Amino acid sequence: MKAYKNKWILTAALAGSVIMSGCTKLDEKVYSELLAQNFQATPQDVPALIAPVYTVLRAQTASWQALFDVEEESADQIVTPARPNGWVDGGTYRRMHEHVWTPTEGQPNGVYNRSFTGINNANRVLFQINSGEIPVSNGKDAIIAELRAARAYYYYLLLDNHANVPIVTDFKDTSLPKQSTRQQVYDFVVKEFTEAMPNLTTEVSKRTYGRMNRWAAKAFLARVYLNAQVYTGTAKWAECIQQCNDVIASNSYSLAARYKDNFTATNDASPEMVFAVPYDEIMATENNLHMKTLDPLMQLVYPMQVQPWGGNCAVPQWIDTYDADDQRLKDTWIMGPQYNATTGALVINYVKTVTSIASSTSNQGFRIGKYEIKPGMRGGSSVDFPLMRYADVLMMKAECLLRTGLATEAATIVSQVRARSFTANPAKATVTAAQLQMGSSYNYGEWAAGAQTTFEGGADIPFGRMLDELGWEFAAEAKRRQDIIRFGVFNRKSWFSHKPSPAYRSIFPIPNNSLLTNSNLKQNPGY
Repeated sequence: MKAYKNKWILTAALAGSVIMSGCTKLDEKVYSELLAQNFQATPQDVPALIAPVYTVLRAQTASWQALFDVEEESADQIVTPARPNGWVDGGTYRRMHEHVWTPTEGQPNGVYNRSFTGINNANRVLFQINSGEIPVSNGKDAIIAELRAARAYYYYLLLDNHANVPIVTDFKDTSLPKQSTRQQVYDFVVKEFTEAMPNLTTEVSKRTYGRMNRWAAKAFLARVYLNAQVYTGTAKWAECIQQCNDVIASNSYSLAARYKDNFTATNDASPEMVFAVPYDEIMATENNLHMKTLDPLMQLVYPMQVQPWGGNCAVPQWIDTYDADDQRLKDTWIMGPQYNATTGALVINYVKTVTSIASSTSNQGFRIGKYEIKPGMRGGSSVDFPLMRYADVLMMKAECLLRTGLATEAATIVSQVRARSFTANPAKATVTAAQLQMGSSYNYGEWAAGAQTTFEGGADIPFGRMLDELGWEFAAEAKRRQDIIRFGVFNRKSWFSHKPSPAYRSIFPIPNNSLLTNSNLKQNPGY
């Protein structure tokens, strides 16, 4: 287990109470609570105060029907077909894949509800601090800035996924919140990140790991600007580049020597991690991606203390895009024969092909192996989930340079990111400006009975090679839906059993339960 001395995993346990010093006097009177006026928050208490805002991210990111599902199941790299042991789940995964979800669908509704839980927690702590209910002895401005930046992240998720949502900042206001437009939510997110930055710490250490420092806020603001044209109709490429340049100029981060170093059980040591969600196999067990992807027989391979569930896998057409010398292929996907760790006997042989989303065998589809699966694995993983890596910052800048006519500069950055993944053939790491301006190598088209039946290709996708580069670097990192929307693929292309979908499907519906409880809300267009 990781030593989370400075992480909010442990401080979450203290979030609802006041931190007290331990004592050995057994006859001391114990009180169940401490009056607020008798408590003065010090810098040492800050993690406990802010923990409720961050702990929501654990269930929000890599857990059941979380952000990972929303961003990957609706996109073109990962699919969850029916398996011999189940995974139909009322058709929810098929509906996500085929873009026919409803306002009662679990995955997007889960992201919506958990985002507002995080927002509500931030609003509560902000109220307690601003009202003096929790007096802060020093560093008040920094705490408020951090809470605002964390809240802005949750609103960024809502902006990206649900678009037209209420903006709530007053914890004591009990009136039904009014709905805001996507433009208004975008403006709010930009304002909150921007206004918080001057008071956010620039420190990068174990103390700030998994928390919003200035560089994390700038990187997420860069991502908001990267997608601004989708959100508002107006591109913000220069603004994105500026935020990326600030993070780069800080010299606080660097690319990890090995790609896989970012996805180990000790990835908190990676110099690349700008913002991650900490998990632990005992104390913070919500990361269950390995359980969702591995076939149950894989319990014998590692071996694991639990039996995995066996569900999602790679879309076969995506696997075909990789260069054979790209180490990220092996670092991301579990492929081919897998052997019993004790006897050496063949347990299962993973093949690329999947019959269909309605029917598959246990061994069909390469499984997600990007996140370290240690021998003796439990149901929860200790691999922290990278929501923002330094490679993200570099690739965001490269994409914006490419889109603004600076393809040569973009190619230099992309080649820098590729270099560590082509050690067997270093010459292949270099990508040219001309290549980045080509279409995608993804052979889009429909799939049936274990084979592709229509052929759309990807040559007509503007800057499609850049989209491929993003896919190879960030596969299974809960980003793909956003990327293929930005590149015009999400609604336009076919893959596996997904056919082109109406444009309104690039935004998820407002959950039905929210509409029933708030008469001020209207459903997103098309639903």
